[in-house]
Amino acid sequence: MTEKTSRASGEEAVRDPGPVGAPVILSNESGSFAWGVLAKRHPALIQQVRDAFPYGRRQHEALDALRDEITNGVVEPLAPAEHDHVRWAVWGQEHFGRSWYDAPFLWAESYFYRRLLAAIEYFGTGPWQGVDPFAPFKQAELRGEAVEEELRALDVLADASAEERATALLRASLWGNRADLGFRVSAGELAIGDAAASTLVADDSALLWQLLPAGASSTVAVVADNAGRELIPDLILIDHLLEQRHAERVVLHVKPYPYYVSDAMTADVVDCLRRLTEAPGEAGRIGGRLWKAMAAGSLEVRTHPFFCAPLPYEGMPEDLRGEFESATLTILKGDLNYRRLVGDQLWDATAPFTDLTAYFPGAVAALRTLKSDVIVGLEKGTLEALERSRAAWRTSGTHALIQVRR
Repeated sequence: MTEKTSRASGEEAVRDPGPVGAPVILSNESGSFAWGVLAKRHPALIQQVRDAFPYGRRQHEALDALRDEITNGVVEPLAPAEHDHVRWAVWGQEHFGRSWYDAPFLWAESYFYRRLLAAIEYFGTGPWQGVDPFAPFKQAELRGEAVEEELRALDVLADASAEERATALLRASLWGNRADLGFRVSAGELAIGDAAASTLVADDSALLWQLLPAGASSTVAVVADNAGRELIPDLILIDHLLEQRHAERVVLHVKPYPYYVSDAMTADVVDCLRRLTEAPGEAGRIGGRLWKAMAAGSLEVRTHPFFCAPLPYEGMPEDLRGEFESATLTILKGDLNYRRLVGDQLWDATAPFTDLTAYFPGAVAALRTLKSDVIVGLEKGTLEALERSRAAWRTSGTHALIQVRR
């Protein structure tokens, strides 16, 4: 195992433990999922960002240059004037001057979003400083009818038992943009039982609740993934943890700046809380409780530069390690957090989740819909059945998992 360290702008060194045990996922296999992200998704996203804002000529030229670079050129370093130039110079020293497709997929994706922010001058001193290029997409989702319907369903869920609510809200947080499945209650039975449980490739939810008994003064860390229709169910689950005394305190970790299109920042938390508080019925009551919880300190929002680093969690800095170590349970949401938790590598799908997360400081739970090739911790029979289906179950978002290591 190798170890690299960097120090920039007075920040603590961040370790990259390097790949070990399985091939690192690259993007150089034509037709693969990773190749499709770099070759198709990223150029399309550049165009969407261009169309969403009236950027000037300088931003348009920089976006065009980035598109040409990722499709036909080699990886270029950040400009020396960028505030984190030194840090990325260390992280990218093995990849600069080479094809984007030959860099590790996790690194290439992360660096693409950092370069996109540089192109639109997000960290500059001009008028576009701090303007989230993905805000229009997030806001449109929050205003959509789907969110309205999901929030109305909370009125029915309020009459269910605490156990039924716990199951429904955990599944809602898991499924993210399919969250409406998680809010359904019909004739006393959770409709999600058949609709989504059958597509869970691993389900350690019972162990998750065992780790959070009511009244145990627990602290829960939740590392968010997406904003909008995923963050709202996350916040509603947090309210349930606090209201039912599964947690005395919850720390919600979000990104420090725009990342991966829909990833949640503090501004997105505020937008979702406002969306809840303005809603009628149970949704509004939940929003009001969460608003008060933030004022009282039982719900706290934090962020850290490492959440936008192209490194696995095994390389987390000591201050963040201390945060997770002090939590009763850390819940990592989403596909990117899962890739960083177990390593973005071509593991045997039956490799034990507990072994690959043994380094993590404290109990950890992964709630993830499957949208990339990485998967571990499956039972052999489950894997064989999935492979026989010939479906794109690893990457299509049709399957999900809840995995826990105590």
